[in-house]
Amino acid sequence: MTLPVTLALVFALAQAAAAGPTKPAPSPTPSPAPTRPEAAPYEADLLRLAELMGALSYLRDLCHDGDGQKFRDSLARLIEADTRAAEAKEQMAGAFNRGFEGYRLTYRLCTSNARSAIDAYLEETQRLAKDVAARYGG
Repeated sequence: MTLPVTLALVFALAQAAAAGPTKPAPSPTPSPAPTRPEAAPYEADLLRLAELMGALSYLRDLCHDGDGQKFRDSLARLIEADTRAAEAKEQMAGAFNRGFEGYRLTYRLCTSNARSAIDAYLEETQRLAKDVAARYGG
């Protein structure tokens, strides 16, 4: 089975995540991603990846890392390259927005907890991108 998203984007996400902090941090328990009955086997991973990118977009700008836009742009390219139905693309955008809004409502200042979340999410993003590429990349 081939993933209907270009592998270059998934690998670029993994590489971008690897460029961030590498200090391991405990990852918060991910929220279960809603999936459609006919969803592809990688659907939950892509939704989680989109949610992480939303959280990172907000947190990296909040902490003055200056690359929050990179995560928004990466998700936009991922959605654009996706050949699935519009509903799947909307779910990815919704997952990104949930990740972004969840932290926007909680964090107003960059704190050590925000930094820990960034570290954990960069690590999880890298792992997910590599796993999806390895399992479904063809």
